[in-house]
Amino acid sequence: MFNNKELFKASFQEQLVSRLGKSMEEATAGDVYKILGSLIRENIGRDWAESNRIAKVQEEKQVYYFSMEFLIGRLLGNNLLNIGMLETVRDGLKELGWDLDEIESQEPDAGLGNGGLGRLAACFLDSLASLQYAGHGCGIRYKYGLFEQKIIDGHQVELPDDWLQRGNVWEERRPDKKVEVRFWGRVEMSERDGRTVFETTGYEKVWAVPYDVPVIGHGEGRVNTLRLWSAESAVDPIKMAQDGQNSYYSFLNYSRSVQSISEFLYPDDSGYEGKLLRLKQQYFLCSAGLQSLLRTFEKLKLPYTELPEKVSVHINDTHPTLVIPELMRILMDEQGFGWDEAWDITVRTVSYTNHTLLSEALEKWPENMIRELLPRIYMIIEEINKRFCGQLLEEGRSQEFVSQVAILESGQVKMAHLAIAGSNSINGVAGLHTELLKTDVMQPFYELYPDRFNNKTNGITHRRWLMHANPKLSSLISEAIGSGWTTSPLQLKELAKFKDDRHIQDVLMGIKLDNKRRLAAYIQDKQGVMVDPESIFDVQVKRLHGYKRQLMNILHVIHLYHEIKDQPNVERVPRTFIFGAKAAPGYYLAKSIIKLINVAADVINRDPQVSQQLKVVFLENYSVSLAEKIIPAANVSEQISTAGKEASGTGNMKFMMNGALTIGTLDGANVEMFDLLGEENMFLFGLRSQEVLNYYRHGGYVARELYHQDARLRRVLDSLVTEGPFCCHEREFEIIRQALLDHNDEFFVLRDFDDYAAAQKQVEQAYRDSVSWASKSIVNIANSGHFSSDCTIERYAADIWDIAPVRRES
Repeated sequence: MFNNKELFKASFQEQLVSRLGKSMEEATAGDVYKILGSLIRENIGRDWAESNRIAKVQEEKQVYYFSMEFLIGRLLGNNLLNIGMLETVRDGLKELGWDLDEIESQEPDAGLGNGGLGRLAACFLDSLASLQYAGHGCGIRYKYGLFEQKIIDGHQVELPDDWLQRGNVWEERRPDKKVEVRFWGRVEMSERDGRTVFETTGYEKVWAVPYDVPVIGHGEGRVNTLRLWSAESAVDPIKMAQDGQNSYYSFLNYSRSVQSISEFLYPDDSGYEGKLLRLKQQYFLCSAGLQSLLRTFEKLKLPYTELPEKVSVHINDTHPTLVIPELMRILMDEQGFGWDEAWDITVRTVSYTNHTLLSEALEKWPENMIRELLPRIYMIIEEINKRFCGQLLEEGRSQEFVSQVAILESGQVKMAHLAIAGSNSINGVAGLHTELLKTDVMQPFYELYPDRFNNKTNGITHRRWLMHANPKLSSLISEAIGSGWTTSPLQLKELAKFKDDRHIQDVLMGIKLDNKRRLAAYIQDKQGVMVDPESIFDVQVKRLHGYKRQLMNILHVIHLYHEIKDQPNVERVPRTFIFGAKAAPGYYLAKSIIKLINVAADVINRDPQVSQQLKVVFLENYSVSLAEKIIPAANVSEQISTAGKEASGTGNMKFMMNGALTIGTLDGANVEMFDLLGEENMFLFGLRSQEVLNYYRHGGYVARELYHQDARLRRVLDSLVTEGPFCCHEREFEIIRQALLDHNDEFFVLRDFDDYAAAQKQVEQAYRDSVSWASKSIVNIANSGHFSSDCTIERYAADIWDIAPVRRES
């Protein structure tokens, strides 16, 4: 049905009539999207089944990637690209009177993730399928995403993200593959055949029902599976009544409790009930996913001792760490293994990626909560800790050292410690991040297990972030170096030979300008703000957090406002600062920064004297689909986190791949970007990670001294709380001033401000030379293949998972 345009058109119109009973004249954009999705599903269905069959027949090792987030974005355009039918469908729809871009906009962004963690997982799934590895995702089918962000009077307002309201054309419900997950209850021990048997009774059971989404590889790639679990009632209300319970209210309470497990991505965990729900979610994912993959393993008719040779379970950050005690439970309680053998199988099966250096982000759970909700799991964790600590003491380790690495300590279960103890590999996600794990955050564990630690710098899929998001740039690259880079992204390096080619430079800058015009039209439509496409588009889009330092960016913007007001006749390159970010609902400082950005935008954009040279835009509800509009249009990429705080970043890679130049600190993957590009192709500033670490360890930083010494800082900060255009009623921005001065500026915003302002001057000066700027842009694109997730996945496959591509049979 997809062999050519005419066949596509005929098939499309036939499906429209047979499925929806509509003619082309009656169809809506939503109808067209629904039919297109179903056609793609039919087109790849045979390949999906064949991919699963081949993996089973060839008995190749398979990877199961457990993650609480999969930020997959819209799938229609990406799937059409990967099956090689994007332009055929675009042209066919055009002849039928429809624009593919409009049809793509009918698809909601899947509410399955929040930020970089989830987007990384999505890129990894794309690369696994495209490189023909048998690698599947395991997540939760959240009914509601994080939240839909609205900006009202400058404030972030959170609305439900009901992304499943109109269904999901890509998923397939598999009720025949449901599994039972158990909570609460009590553990009873007994002797059976000379061994101690543990059995949980009085538990509450829940059905985990899988919804499968095909992950379509590019070209000749595989079709893997993203399996998303939904919680459903496993209790018959009639049986409840027979057991003497009030069937109506008891069942409703139980049913509501079950539904809540897969209802919200990241429920508010500020209180006990919220924490309990998040713990439930994590165990639900781990138990359901493990039961499912073990069913597949059992079809091989192999003993469980061979599980590590056929299965690799990878946990994306600490959220799925309960796979370790859950796999132990299954091996011991259901398969009859002793402790030592079960532990050996578990450790050789599980691997772990650490994503954070922030101590507050390293998960801990109250012991009593796990003990009550998951009594058998708690017993196993307790035994893991007892044996782990006992072995260390036997080896002569000090009590202080053992306390540092203990899994249970001060009434808390430390999930990162459990993940390290129970895994065969622990990887960081950028060179600097991994080194800081080894020398600081996880130093005692590195001392114990030096061979387990390794680095796997994050990556992004060039198919979505270049080929799909920026097709004109992709065509230009292929004209210059051939199309080999589309399957071998390291070949982008060949583009560097054209960095001084005036024709390539001119076409590149023309493509950038077209992308900027499209974004400007979107901003005009959505925000009612006219921005100049000829201005520098300076972009910072990412989660709103103190260490990412959106605050430094907007304080600098206010400083530029003051400069223009003081010297309105000085010639400047016009700048448009574009922000996009969501703040956690309970993160009041972050929400105040969003308010400040919007207040600054309102003041600056309304000022006729300033707005000719400076504009500020905050784009609400930042998402994958919005990123695909913003990133190809950016001239400058803001990667300004406090050195040593950002594990890696992937936005930095997406901007680089689309020819934006980075202003940033030597943090995360920026370090590796700098190694590739050199200082002439980036704008570096700020403290280095060791300097930051020294301040934290030894003190010596006094933010108020900088405030008193630097008149620019004093003026900007005072303008937030005294009379003036940026001051809100009831001193709303006092919380920002307090964070910087009273709480001594935890993320060194003031310390790096002067260096940042100087780097921004360099940006402006460099942009004046359009030829040089274009050359730098080409060098950035040429080196971006290094950060393709294809390269990252090949390193995971070789160094951690020990998997090989599963080729189609000839």
